[in-house]
Amino acid sequence: MDTAAAAAPIDPSWPENLRSLLERGQTRRYRKGTLLIQEGDVGDTLFIVLSGRVKSFSTDERDREVVYGTYGPGEYLGEMSLDGGPRSASVITLETTVCAVVTRKTLREHIAENPEFAFELLARVIRRARLATQSTRNMALLDVYGRLAALLAELAEPQADGTRLIAERLTHAALAARVGCSREMVSRLMKDLERGGYLVTQGRGLLLPRPLPSHW
Repeated sequence: MDTAAAAAPIDPSWPENLRSLLERGQTRRYRKGTLLIQEGDVGDTLFIVLSGRVKSFSTDERDREVVYGTYGPGEYLGEMSLDGGPRSASVITLETTVCAVVTRKTLREHIAENPEFAFELLARVIRRARLATQSTRNMALLDVYGRLAALLAELAEPQADGTRLIAERLTHAALAARVGCSREMVSRLMKDLERGGYLVTQGRGLLLPRPLPSHW
């Protein structure tokens, strides 16, 4: 359950259209572990993360979990159900999170006054669709190592010295859920990459000092 509304920490660097939409929404603070969206439910709200992190995922009847991604400030969740259809995935908070909650009616009013925002929303939906397509391709065509290497490369941010950094280190269980394999398999591959000098623990994150090998 969400707690009382909190002041919205709106980043002044965000696009003006987004900041204008946030002012129309209702700001809510959620505790860690709060289920914001339940897969299969019908909803008409868009969640925009202002602070904190959330996870998008699905589970099957055996409680096996597939994680589609983790999202932080400035990301939208729930846009796929704005057509009136059921939610395509569940979303849960990974830490205390503040969101602006926007209804479909409010979003329509905002787009009517700011038509260019429709293109921004569409671009984000297209980007998610491309990532989903790439993920499906990887699951079908790559082995476990190939999927893990692709995910690490996606998460890593280039640094000035030519290395790449994953700022927040995911657990092996979380990585396994993202690539569709066992935690033990991920642990074994990560240990091998660390021994080979491809991964280095740096604080809470992981440093990739050189490109990961194409095969393992």
